[in-house]
Amino acid sequence: MPSLSVPPPKCLQKPLVVPHHHMFGPGPSNVPPRILEAGANPVIGHMHPEIFEIMSDIKSGIQYMFQTQNKMTLAVSGTGHTAMECAIFNTVEPGDSVLAAVNGIWGERAAEMAERIGAKVNTIVAPPGGYLTNTDIEKALSKHRPALFFLAHGESSTGVLHPLDGIGQLCHKYNCLFLVDSVASIGGTPLYMDQQEIDILYTGSQKVLNAPPGTAPISFSERACQKVFNRRTKPVSFFLDLNWLANYWGCDDKPTRVYHHTGPVTAFYSLRESLAVLAEEGLENSWERHETVAEYFHAGLESMGLKLFVKEKQARLPTVTTIVAPYGYDWKEIMSYIMKTHNLEISGGLGPSVGLVLRVGLMGCNSSKANVDMVLAALRDALKHCHRSKV
Repeated sequence: MPSLSVPPPKCLQKPLVVPHHHMFGPGPSNVPPRILEAGANPVIGHMHPEIFEIMSDIKSGIQYMFQTQNKMTLAVSGTGHTAMECAIFNTVEPGDSVLAAVNGIWGERAAEMAERIGAKVNTIVAPPGGYLTNTDIEKALSKHRPALFFLAHGESSTGVLHPLDGIGQLCHKYNCLFLVDSVASIGGTPLYMDQQEIDILYTGSQKVLNAPPGTAPISFSERACQKVFNRRTKPVSFFLDLNWLANYWGCDDKPTRVYHHTGPVTAFYSLRESLAVLAEEGLENSWERHETVAEYFHAGLESMGLKLFVKEKQARLPTVTTIVAPYGYDWKEIMSYIMKTHNLEISGGLGPSVGLVLRVGLMGCNSSKANVDMVLAALRDALKHCHRSKV
């Protein structure tokens, strides 16, 4: 028998040490002890009846959070990107026309995903820090006649909260499915899937829900299911094939569930607990708290002489605030100073906002006036001590 050529790593002979940080970037957010403890429950089989009961609880929690009665409601095993691909891969076939609203990086990502599977992709681009009007959207729908229209409700890269009212009706007027990304917005601002005629809605576990990253709630309307289950071709991904996922999550009314993949059972525990926390507070109370805290934060920033990237108040995302990078400062130095000195994470821009903004996320349990005061104090300290160019 040959000898081992790779020895045991010395790094793994040390105990795991994870520091505590105030996670005030655009995500993930801090996970409260109650949700961490839920995830520490014993592992049981992913096809056991007890797990199916937990999955049923999760489905009910997602239906409440999304305000939908859709039977095809579940959580994908993966982060928000997984749900984005699940939505696109199941509803789009090669040659289909797809229209993506680009008001930040997530519209760009959706367009690339659709392009990779052979869709004919067109984009409609919002101005930096702005949003599209329904007139803009209808013109593009009329011109391109897409099978699917993608829109990020909460665009975390730019801090824009995009209006939703009336867009679902416009999509259906042009026989188009309406796909909405609510990863950064759900639970922090009003959204009504059924009333706003959204066909596919998804989010992630690690933002307002305060669960660890790794599960992604998603829901499909009956109209979307008609498209999905009458495809000419199989979806490009076996892992994300809704035919299989629907069965695993008990959404297809079949008497037995067939093994598809090993569900992340401990992540299911955490997700269920996070949905329970949201249900206990109540959606409307959560929306109001995030809005009140965001307004308090924005007022504090403006009193310091800092500028908000999104000019229109109604277009500001309550969960993720974008601050115009202070003139004369290196935004990277500000970030690293705040982390080193205050143990507090904030972020720079992403995609089209790189170099233009600082991003602060106050989501779920992190959305409080006490945390706003902590962030404002850290920013004041950073502006006082970081190098400022006189040019």
